[in-house]
Amino acid sequence: MTIKLYHGSYAEVKEPLVNIGRKNLDFGQGFYLTNIKEQAEIWAKIVATRKGKNVKPVINVYDFFYIDARNIGFRFKEFEYYDIEWLNFVVDCRKGKDVFSKYDIVIGGVANDKVIDTVEDYEKGIITAEQALGQLKHKDVNHQVCILNQEIIEYHLNFVESYTLEENL
Repeated sequence: MTIKLYHGSYAEVKEPLVNIGRKNLDFGQGFYLTNIKEQAEIWAKIVATRKGKNVKPVINVYDFFYIDARNIGFRFKEFEYYDIEWLNFVVDCRKGKDVFSKYDIVIGGVANDKVIDTVEDYEKGIITAEQALGQLKHKDVNHQVCILNQEIIEYHLNFVESYTLEENL
């Protein structure tokens, strides 16, 4: 099974690297993608805007050979829902804890602007896990894939194309 994935950026990324991005993100330091084209476009606009007025958002498109990577035995962690395991994983990663290193790829919901306030309130102890989960259950789970092992990129992620969006935010 091949899955179409998108990476929003300000540049074409034909040869992604897992150790380039920021460290304390939702699923650790890795190469982030999504199967939601619109989500990648929004992220590309945000990133390009941060880089400057003359920087255009770029969408990179990849084919991910999911079943091949799965069958080889790479260590997958998949979160289907915003649950307590996801919540604690994201909070731990954002605090710099090394909970992601036992996996080669992590797939699950994004702690985006629709849920980040809940995640941060839980992290700060303002709300309990039960309260956080009560709020999260009403949110649609967006999708992100974080590849943490360079071998997956080299052998199971194929760059297809990139295209530029004409507008920033």
